[in-house]
Amino acid sequence: MMWWRPAVAGWGAICASIGLARFAYVPLFPAMVAAGWVDGGGGGLLGAANLAGYLGGVMAGRGLARRLGVPRPLDAGMALAALSFAACAFQGGLAWFCLWRALAGVAGGFLMALSGPSVQASVPPEARGLAGGVVMAGAGTGVMLAGLLVPLLLGGGLALAWLGLSLAVLAIWLVVRPWWPDPAAVPAPAEGEAVPRALRLLLAYGLSGAGMVAPMVYLADLAVRGRGLAVTAGSLVWVLFGAGAMAGTLLGGRIAGRIGGRRALPAWMVVQVAALSAALVPWWPALLLAAPLGGFAGVGATAVTLVAAREVAGVQASVVWVRATAGYAIAQAGTAFALAAVFAATGDSHAAVFAAGLALSAAALVVAWHGRAG
Repeated sequence: MMWWRPAVAGWGAICASIGLARFAYVPLFPAMVAAGWVDGGGGGLLGAANLAGYLGGVMAGRGLARRLGVPRPLDAGMALAALSFAACAFQGGLAWFCLWRALAGVAGGFLMALSGPSVQASVPPEARGLAGGVVMAGAGTGVMLAGLLVPLLLGGGLALAWLGLSLAVLAIWLVVRPWWPDPAAVPAPAEGEAVPRALRLLLAYGLSGAGMVAPMVYLADLAVRGRGLAVTAGSLVWVLFGAGAMAGTLLGGRIAGRIGGRRALPAWMVVQVAALSAALVPWWPALLLAAPLGGFAGVGATAVTLVAAREVAGVQASVVWVRATAGYAIAQAGTAFALAAVFAATGDSHAAVFAAGLALSAAALVVAWHGRAG
């Protein structure tokens, strides 16, 4: 099997489930508030529900793969992502949207937990860094696709936008499904064989995820309702986030493959701190810096961490990766619910949520720096 085929399949899975099913909601957030489908606090709650579902998907993904193999859970995740979009075309109220945004998160969790490790196990060692970058670049591709599609689809109303995104997921699934990775099952650790805990790596990655909740949920809303830009401009800011994410994941995979993931991670955290700082500048052009830097660091850190997991755990990398992804999901879900409450309590203050993100990102930088050698 050519190494690029499973890598492209993994790219498609992450593009559909993370780039679209998770992040396409960000440019839809201000449009849903403007249309009266949700208020600002409810919009933040939908982002938190998605992250909570993501945690459930991450926790279930590896067990499903152990019982069913990798391809069938990947198919289930793609189907659920498409269905969740279609269901949101119906204005069923906040509880309805929370349910389906949570299920979209479950789909993303399945695919994130399985795609990266299964691709890493399916390609030669010398291609793992590049393949990891290709897979995680799917998130940035999906973000850019969402930022371009959403303004066009919104011309026909919110229902058409949700249905159009569902069709986009189905199209990606159809293209990449023949190339799903199907690696041999990894044996459980032998008795007495400990899987490395990699505590600093897991903590740094989790804090990075917590710090990125603010831009990953509120960035387009900051552009539109916080800085007074049009909804179309908010979507274009989100395209910049996606472009940064593509660059950050591709470069992250290559650099981590050369110098090591744990040594590369602090550099990505420096960029994340710069992105959150720029978002707090009360001048809309600062978003032109905050958006691509946020995507570069916040999404690119995933590719760096994927390579680092392989470094510290070898064939048991999937165990460390699931722990890292679960910790990331817990951190993001908890932070998202907290920030939704802060956002509502402060009268939709973007400064409050982005300041919290900056503090968490700075903590991630400190931990990553101290963990760069082990």
